[in-house]
Amino acid sequence: MAWPPALLPDADALRGRIGADGRLAVRVTAGAREESVTLTPDAVLVKVRAPADKGAANAAVLAVVARALRLAPSRVSLLRGATSREKILVVEL
Repeated sequence: MAWPPALLPDADALRGRIGADGRLAVRVTAGAREESVTLTPDAVLVKVRAPADKGAANAAVLAVVARALRLAPSRVSLLRGATSREKILVVEL
């Protein structure tokens, strides 16, 4: 049985959270049951199925955020927080 598709917000709403310098702060939950990007008033929450082991969750976060923004995965990179739940991503729009 295939995994259900990720629950993603409107791309324009997510783009509005990106700073003028291209930075996007996210809070990550690894090992979740489903993949999603949720916008709350003060945070961008990202859930990924990948475990927090050997960078698998970081790669999944970059892929899910790129998909939510409708960008190529190469245009989203990790700036800070490789081992933390709080991450700063750099997005090239």
